[in-house]
Order: sequence, then C-alpha cells, then structure tokens
Amino acid sequence: MAQHLKGASVSAEIIENIRREQSKYPGQVRLAVVRMGEKEEDLSYEKSIVKKAKEAGIIIQVHVLPEEITPKDASRLIEGLNADPQIHGVLVFRPLGNPLVEKQIVNTLAPHKDVDGITPLSMAGVYSDEEGLFPPCTAEACMRILSHYLVTLSGKKAVVLGRSQVIGKPVAMMLLKENATVTLCHSRTQNLMETVREADIVVTAIGKPRAVTGQFFRAGQVVIDVGINFDENGKLCGDVDFEEADKVVAAITPVPGGVGVVTTALLLEHTMKAAKR
Repeated sequence: MAQHLKGASVSAEIIENIRREQSKYPGQVRLAVVRMGEKEEDLSYEKSIVKKAKEAGIIIQVHVLPEEITPKDASRLIEGLNADPQIHGVLVFRPLGNPLVEKQIVNTLAPHKDVDGITPLSMAGVYSDEEGLFPPCTAEACMRILSHYLVTLSGKKAVVLGRSQVIGKPVAMMLLKENATVTLCHSRTQNLMETVREADIVVTAIGKPRAVTGQFFRAGQVVIDVGINFDENGKLCGDVDFEEADKVVAAITPVPGGVGVVTTALLLEHTMKAAKR
C-alpha cells in the first residue's frame, strides 16, 4: 500500500501561516470572487473558499455575473475591482459560459490582483520565473505537496499528463525549475503507458475518471492526481484508478482530499501576499 499524500496537513500549515501574517497586517484582507450564474461546481468551490477564508481571517466578496452580461459591462466590473484599494485579490471562476466575456475579463484583470494566474502576464511569469506574479493555484498545489512530503525532484524523471494552460504546462515548468527532467504528454502521445512507467514522478491532469490504470505504474513512483471527476455512479474520483495504483506506487494523492484542499489554501496565501505588496 502506498503512502497517501493527503492535502489536509499541507493546507493547515498554509492557513496557519496566513493567520500569523494577517495578525500583523494593519487592515482587512479581501478577496473578490467573480462567477457567472449558479453552477453547482462553482457554488461548491465558493463554499470551500468561504470556509477556509474564515479560518484565515480573510473576507470574501462575491460578484455574480448575469449570463446575459456584455463584455463591456464585465470589463467595467473588473476595472472597478482593479481600482478598489480594499480588494487585494480577484478570483474568476472559469469557464464563464461566455467566451467573449471571459476573454475580456482575463485581459482586463490587473496582474497584481490576479491571484490564480489567469492573465497573460501572470502566465508569462511562470515561464520566465518573474517574481511578483502568481502562478495558477492548482499547479502550485502539486509542487507544494511534493515539497511538504520531501519528495526529491532534482535529477528525477517527471511525466505530466495533460497540457492545459491551467495545470499541465505550468506544472511542467515548475518541475523543470526544480531541476527535474520533464516529459509533457497529451492525447497524441505515442507509447504513453511506457512513458509513464519510466517516470519517478507522475502528475495527471486529463479530466478523465480513472483513465490512468494500475498498468501505467511501477514500484517506487510518486503520483499527484489533479483530476476532479465523477464516475458512472456519481462518485468523485481522480484521473487515476486509485485502488489499482495504491497497490503499486510508493506514494499517491487521494481524490478527494489531495490537491484540491491545497489549491484553496494557496488562493488565500496569494491574496495575503497581494495585500502585503
């Protein structure tokens, strides 16, 4: 049985650090959450953010966009948040359901308030190692878990499944920065199973329930499962078949209880850093 790399202890450490910083901060730290409509997954994520924010002493301000909003009106809202000195960070729930509105928001949001790394400048910062900009929280959560559990990265082979701008590409760059040798795989990758088996560290972010079976793995590997999926029975699960992989690999993150809780904590950490700056 593998070691389970649970996110609760990582999250608790981050929240405690925020609380210490908050006690020294002269004002009240605020995070603005922007979402469109009442999607169940957005409401669930919002609820978890509000709960963690309360623990950390950060105020959440929710802005709900009507589905018929125009890009111009959406831009006006973001410009107001950019200019508001009492708002230190802005989180936009994506996808918004309207690509034109989403594009307008991404291009309008001030990078110094972009606490989830969605603006072009924030993404560029991931690739250029530029200080002062925030990477996507989920990608950073993968790295924070590896660090917390003292997983050696330098000189190791890492395979990332998925090439999205939100997780796959940024986490590959972060692993490279820690001197891992990184292979970024996707739907057109040939000999995928053999490639994954050669890795020391595997990060999965493909959004397919239990698609990565036990046959992909060998003894000694560390697996970070970023997938948040629902199986045919409506049960929450990851990209990895946890029961199968658990019998083979050295360590693995559970779903739920792994990367997701760390992502929420890092969102608040970024907001605290933005306030201090």
